[in-house]
Amino acid sequence: MDSMGDAKYGREAAQALLLEWTQGESLRKHGLAVAACTEAYGRLEALRQGLSGDAVDAFAEPYCCAGLLHDMDYERHPSLEEHPFVGVKYLREAGWPEEMLHAILAHADYSGVLPETHLDKALFACDELSGFLTACALVKPSKAIADVEVAGVKKKMKDKAFARAVKREDMTRGAELLGVPLEEHIGICLLAMQGRAEELGL
Repeated sequence: MDSMGDAKYGREAAQALLLEWTQGESLRKHGLAVAACTEAYGRLEALRQGLSGDAVDAFAEPYCCAGLLHDMDYERHPSLEEHPFVGVKYLREAGWPEEMLHAILAHADYSGVLPETHLDKALFACDELSGFLTACALVKPSKAIADVEVAGVKKKMKDKAFARAVKREDMTRGAELLGVPLEEHIGICLLAMQGRAEELGL
């Protein structure tokens, strides 16, 4: 995690790259949502390891950055041959930490890189779910994430016609990878996104 202490590889730098590579509002918001959820898992893991104070922030930083940057190249390079490989190549040449790049590669199930570390698993688990939670918020009359509840999300997961592009099996598998019950996984991500509702426009 050493290079993460360097602001050059921190969340501000990651956010700047996301904005530079991505013009579309919804993809930018997706990066922010995934970052919120993934960072929440980083903080929980840091606490589980007995860290406190600044050490928790430092531990969670790569989680946040991986979330912000996992789709940075998607708008310019949406093909399976290029995404996320182009973005990772760029980040590697710029000196971003390898553990973060591994997680970005592992979030794409066709990349040949499997989710191994806790960070890998968290990013994979939060990617599809955060998109699904956004969809659940947008069908509310208020369009507010504050009005989304875990039970409602589970019900919507069973409705195949709702947000059909979101892979249900990835959400379920993500929770399994993290060793967390699906309901708890939804709750953690929901809380994380509710905490950033204004930033996410939800």
